[in-house]
Amino acid sequence: MPSELPARVHLVEVGPRDGLQNESEHIPTDRKIAFIQMLCAAGLPTVEATSFVHPKAIPQLADSGDVMANLGDTGAAEIMALVPNAKGLERAIAAGLKRIAVFTAASDAFTRKNINMSVAESLDTFAPVVQQAIAAGMSVRGYVSTAFVCPYAGEIDKRVVRDVCVKLLQMGCDEIAVSDTIGAAAPRDIHATVGHILESIDVGKVALHLHDTFGTALTNVYAGLELGVARFDASAGGLGGCPYAKGASGNLATEDLVYFLDRMGVETGVSLERVFEASSYIAETLSRPLPSRQWQRLRAACG
Repeated sequence: MPSELPARVHLVEVGPRDGLQNESEHIPTDRKIAFIQMLCAAGLPTVEATSFVHPKAIPQLADSGDVMANLGDTGAAEIMALVPNAKGLERAIAAGLKRIAVFTAASDAFTRKNINMSVAESLDTFAPVVQQAIAAGMSVRGYVSTAFVCPYAGEIDKRVVRDVCVKLLQMGCDEIAVSDTIGAAAPRDIHATVGHILESIDVGKVALHLHDTFGTALTNVYAGLELGVARFDASAGGLGGCPYAKGASGNLATEDLVYFLDRMGVETGVSLERVFEASSYIAETLSRPLPSRQWQRLRAACG
């Protein structure tokens, strides 16, 4: 375990995709675009803007092509989209994307509920997608859902998680987002599972995607920092939840993570105030307050 925490971390903003995908009320395309632009302006280095999933699977993201076609200049921010299959990749290429993400899990029970495949079948499906993406000049991130606890299968063996991560890297992914899909992990789980992964994979290729269902997300961030992890996902305002994991509340809030890292002296290059503005914009769109503690604090301070 390194004696010092990383001096700087890279944040991946997943609010526009993972945060909004579970919303039942239709969100106008222009509001999604403005939300993404505001997040980019806040200094977030990577923003996951949407998913090229079949419209019937996630209706909220049916306008992914329109979002990308009208997004415009996002400055220095890298724009990423989730791609579930070869058809989705075709749409991502047509949209001009340079980075995509693919997803699997460490639990067969979860992937069967989610995409009607075993983990092995999902890897076989994604391998040609990743290869085609790389051939098209794209870079690829891989998500490993249910890396700690599965809502259907329970505790997940850390060796299984490591093996899935290794296979994603072997097929061409340059980063693996180890995901606490239902927010059930505690720091000892991070140390055990991520520590085991790091015996086989360079820490620079590992990110943590954390949910805050049980209020442990920030303690898990610290556990990741102790291991040298310097890439973390977060969702503006704490939006989100997995549509295939009942009871999984929102992602770790970007505001809460930025505040925490600022207090720890870890640089992010992200403006807490600008993220708050973006979250407030989408909260107005949704006509409800957001769960982020820092968003609520800043909202109260604004009167």
